[in-house]
Amino acid sequence: MGIFHLSTGRDGRVRSAVPVTLRPAQPHDLDAIARIQGRSSWNPAEYLNFDCRVAEEFGAVVAFLASRETAPGEREILFIAVDPAERRRGIAKRLLQHELRRAPGEWFLEVRESNLAAIRLYESTGFRAIGRRENYYSEPCESAIVMRFFS
Repeated sequence: MGIFHLSTGRDGRVRSAVPVTLRPAQPHDLDAIARIQGRSSWNPAEYLNFDCRVAEEFGAVVAFLASRETAPGEREILFIAVDPAERRRGIAKRLLQHELRRAPGEWFLEVRESNLAAIRLYESTGFRAIGRRENYYSEPCESAIVMRFFS
């Protein structure tokens, strides 16, 4: 699936009409996924045990999303991340929309309560807050907002 952007990246490259390709993650993507995920405690190889998709541009992975089925008709977004130099270009939203269309049903996710940009992203795709998990995250300790989407 191609996505076309009409912008210039922080690296100065013109991105006008450059497609971003969404595809299943492969073992050769793990170094890029590790770099993009930042401080996460996840081992990048674990993502390949789930439904993991990457966004690729100019032959480089710039974002990824991991999800899984938790029950028939029910899925969970485990992780979504975009290379910091590529943020604010709509890549995360396109990855998320693609995933929600790929597997219709009921979707859930948790997000740090302080991550307002992520909360706005999820709300813009139809997720709604349904609960809270106190002290869910560590380093720093923080509560999670539980969100749900029906497709």
